[in-house]
Order: sequence, then structure tokens, then C-alpha cells
Amino acid sequence: MPPYRIGQGYDIHRLIPGKPMMIGGIQIDSPVGSEAHSDGDVLLHSLIDALLGACGLGDIGDHFPPTDERYKNISSTVLLQHVLPLIEQTGYRPGNIDATIFLEKPKLGPYKQQIRENLATLLTLPLDCVSVKAKTAEKFPPVGTQEAIAASVTLLLHQAS
Repeated sequence: MPPYRIGQGYDIHRLIPGKPMMIGGIQIDSPVGSEAHSDGDVLLHSLIDALLGACGLGDIGDHFPPTDERYKNISSTVLLQHVLPLIEQTGYRPGNIDATIFLEKPKLGPYKQQIRENLATLLTLPLDCVSVKAKTAEKFPPVGTQEAIAASVTLLLHQAS
């Protein structure tokens, strides 16, 4: 068993009016939110894909298909809580994560620390092992034209002791 594994996840969702915007398990004050079967939290979806990918366990759609009504409007935090024991069963646990959120508006500066703290709590990691960055798309579609939100996560897993 290798001592480390690397995972990478990416997600993108169309933005629509009247839906709450969830990022990293935190509700963001915004007139738009992600169009999705679940709560549309692109950051947690990316994190779940990175975790599953690092362990060769498929992707979020394999575990939580959008056609399954059990997952309609479900919190992505709940989905993550279902995935973490699967990762632990492989003998690995998260060591650190590096996340980037791509969103034109609203600006995420006021939320980044809260998102980091929530991710650290969810993953039982020290805060300095969680990085959250926010980027715009410099007006390039679909993120830059405020039609979509995207996120990317890279993480390192290490053997659990």
C-alpha cells in the first residue's frame, strides 16, 4: 500500500435565481445559487470527487446519482459524511487540501476563513492543512459572465495510523 495518494476533483454548476448558494457547507449571501439535484455545493462536490478518486472509488455520480430522489436537495455536507467512512475503510485519511472556487460575484473574501474552518472541522484537519482560494474568471464565460460557479480541489491522503 503506497504511503500517499493524491486526488483531484472539479465541479461546475449553472447559477439560477432563488436558490441558496452553498460553498464548503456555508451559505453565502447571494441572489443566485447552483442549479443542482442536491444543494449544489460545488466545493464539497469537488472534495468528494477528489477523495473518491484518490482511493479508486469512482465519483460522486456513482455514489449519489442525480436520478435518485433520496438525494433531492440533500446537503452536500451529508454526502461528504457518507464518503469519509469509505475513505477510512481503504486505510487512508486526508492530510491536506487545496481548493479553488471560481466565481465572479459575490466576492468570497468575507467567507473564505469560515469555509476553511468548516472544511477543517469536517475533515478533522488542522486549519493550516486547508487552503481555500477564490478566483474570478475575468469576465470569460460561463463563470466570468455570472452564469456559473466552479471549484477545483487537490488533496493528499496518507495512510491512517
